[in-house]
Amino acid sequence: MAAGLVLTMALVLAAPWCHAQAEAYTVVGDGIPEPLSGAVGDATRGRAIVASRQQGLCLLCHAGPFPEERTPGNIATDLAGAGARWSVPQLRLRVVDSRRLDPQSVMPAFHRTEGLVQVGAAWQGRPILSAQQVEDVVAFLASLRP
Repeated sequence: MAAGLVLTMALVLAAPWCHAQAEAYTVVGDGIPEPLSGAVGDATRGRAIVASRQQGLCLLCHAGPFPEERTPGNIATDLAGAGARWSVPQLRLRVVDSRRLDPQSVMPAFHRTEGLVQVGAAWQGRPILSAQQVEDVVAFLASLRP
């Protein structure tokens, strides 16, 4: 039993998002114009985050161009064509903190740490996605065009 607890704690502490701190950002209108990490996002890494049932969990609610996914969500906007519907700054704000646009949104704030409720102790003060992971997801979503 103790070995299982140690292994679980090691996995939690080794998770890349576990030590991430939320980066400061400025909202302008309905978007965040500047990249959070200062680096360009990688669409391939972003797709992996979006499609992951362990990391982004996006497909629990969203459908999209994921032929390998048998059970995508259907309660949120389809991600297909996201890059044509929203600009990069608009996509960035939606990923960072969608409640800035819709206070009733059930989408989690992937890079906000303040003002959240019902957050597990291991995740308090830590964003779900690092700044670079946000940029990777944004790069992938921006690439989704008809």
